[in-house]
Amino acid sequence: MCIVGNILWILFGGLIIFLEYIFAGLILCLSVIGIPPGLQCFKIGLASLAPFGKKVVPMAGTSSGLSTLLNVIWFLTGGIWIGLSHLIFGIGFCLSIIGIPFGLQHFKLMQLGFMPFGKDLR
Repeated sequence: MCIVGNILWILFGGLIIFLEYIFAGLILCLSVIGIPPGLQCFKIGLASLAPFGKKVVPMAGTSSGLSTLLNVIWFLTGGIWIGLSHLIFGIGFCLSIIGIPFGLQHFKLMQLGFMPFGKDLR
């Protein structure tokens, strides 16, 4: 089911989301200060390419204080809009029975969109 879900996800918008995150990550990595958020964009982009069969887990060995600070900066400088867009898409997909699995994947990506530092997708 995960393979079929990921193929349908890619065909119905997952590839576009992936390309948007990769483009944003490349733009952010042009400056030294933008490298940490750029790397998080790459992480979310790869997660958005094939989200079925994966879950958001805390990363082992990360400093919670630094992750919290970076998450606050991320949230205030654009993470809120990323998370809200996944929330809106998730609600929209969940309005139909067929779209519920895709809506649930958007809710999973919403967790990374709001606060990606200190979290991983496995």
